[in-house]
This record gives sequence, structure tokens and C-alpha cells, in this order.
Amino acid sequence: MTVQISFYSYFKERAGCAQVTESVASPCTLGELLDVVYRRFPELGAMRKSTLVAVGVEYQDRNYLLRDGDEVSLFPPVQGG
Repeated sequence: MTVQISFYSYFKERAGCAQVTESVASPCTLGELLDVVYRRFPELGAMRKSTLVAVGVEYQDRNYLLRDGDEVSLFPPVQGG
């Protein structure tokens, strides 16, 4: 199945692009997809534990089961002052 991945804020800079399309086997959890992303973009791995992940418009946990055509968004942790 195919999943669209969007990078936001400094994730976009570290990945070197705003979006990628990834083909993964079905079934695939969000956690398994993230493993693929971190192998493809190792510079994002340092933020592995604090990455915020949404599928569509809702944040999801790593056990979420992806569907073909899902749009996944990766955000760095929120910073405040």
C-alpha cells in the first residue's frame, strides 16, 4: 500500500523535503512506518521519542493500523516560552 508522509517545521529541513510517498506491506502499523522513515531519514531518529504523528487530522499512537492512501504528518515536539 502507499502512504503519503509530510514533514513540518525543522523536520522538513532535516529530511530535505516536505513530502515523500512510501510503499509498505499491508498490514502496517504507524510504528512500523516510522521505523521505515527513520531508516530512510536517520537525521530524524534523534527525535524518535518526541515526534508527534497525525494520520489525516487526528494524532494517533504507534499501534494505529494504516490504510492505503493515508496521509501521515510528522511534527517536532511543541516548544513554548
